[in-house]
Amino acid sequence: MTAEAVVAELAQKARKAGRTLSTSTSAERKAALEFIAQAIESSSAEILTANERDMASARRENMHPQMQDRLLLTPERIAGIASGARQVAALNDPLGRTLRESVLPNGLELKQISVPFGVIGMVYEARPNVTVDAAVILLASGNAALLRGSSTAHHSNEIFVNVMKKALEKTNISPEVIQLVPSADRATTKALLTARGLVDLVIPRGSAALIRMVVDEATVPTIETGAGVCHVYIDEFADIAKALPILINSKTHRPSVCNAAETLLVHKSVAPTFLPMALKALKDAGVILHSDATAQKVAEKFTIESTLATESNWSTEYGILEMNVAVVDSLDAAIDHIAQYGTKHTEAIVTENKENAARFIALSDCAAVMVNTSTRFTDGEQMGFGAEIGISNQKLHARGPMGLEAMTTTTWIVTGDGQIRS
Repeated sequence: MTAEAVVAELAQKARKAGRTLSTSTSAERKAALEFIAQAIESSSAEILTANERDMASARRENMHPQMQDRLLLTPERIAGIASGARQVAALNDPLGRTLRESVLPNGLELKQISVPFGVIGMVYEARPNVTVDAAVILLASGNAALLRGSSTAHHSNEIFVNVMKKALEKTNISPEVIQLVPSADRATTKALLTARGLVDLVIPRGSAALIRMVVDEATVPTIETGAGVCHVYIDEFADIAKALPILINSKTHRPSVCNAAETLLVHKSVAPTFLPMALKALKDAGVILHSDATAQKVAEKFTIESTLATESNWSTEYGILEMNVAVVDSLDAAIDHIAQYGTKHTEAIVTENKENAARFIALSDCAAVMVNTSTRFTDGEQMGFGAEIGISNQKLHARGPMGLEAMTTTTWIVTGDGQIRS
């Protein structure tokens, strides 16, 4: 069977099964998520065993340690995944909300309500938690899911899907609303991206290269999630005591994710004080440094290893313990740098000056702006959305962390009493 035929069959199964979601109640969908959370917890040992098979392959293939961290599951991470499902279940139902209503002069009653998209495809890399995050958000928002994960996480993704399907057998919702697209054949990705008419929406989640490939090749509508070249700007009015831990957390807390900072910008007036301690702290944390000429001189003066940054460094999303450092002349210079090299994801300013903070917010064209806090808070769970489907840095439909409401579209209901158009 060709990749196109495989995807078509899975999409048709998902759409048919989606009718059981269309007629389900909010209480039934919430109960289904609780069953999924319980099943994940009770299947923790089997999930860890499957994940170890993936990890063993990753180690044999010398996958980068930070990428292995994305792939790795632990008892704590599995518990967190189950907790995320419960957090989604506790959120308000996104379906059937009346967004606007009115009565026309001819007596027609208009109402616009929120409804599911239908069948949504997810294309993502070696992060098995996305398998559950995506499935529960799509289920809670009434959508069937086609999940196309990475072959490097095949066993982990497969066990998660099997566990969730088994949990749904306890409900009136068909287990077929969740489909795992085979990952051994790369052609299934293109087949999913071009299954127009069978799939209503595709969302990529992963590296900049993956996202660009999906956006360039898809004929199915897409939501472009965020490649994250994120910056931390230390303003001339920064509280240095706050600035250092914000910087270190933004870069090192989990460097493999898209909201990790990739570039540090420091105002020239605080650079003599802040840069030596910042460079040392980053180096002590194992961060590889690339500096502009000014920051490089500071690094050399304090014998801190750093290389002179190239043009390509400034636009690189590292995803590992690697970072750029630059000294800027002003707030506007920092904003100009971000405008040139950023990806409209998350930008942070550390300052005690409210006017500077307001200007930074107004001129930062991005999904999220952090003022005196870490870039790591651009996250659906941290922002109270439960799990997230991804972080969108585009401007249409959804922007920033995407939760339940972002996975809905609308329908107009027009109710009359025999009116006809003249």
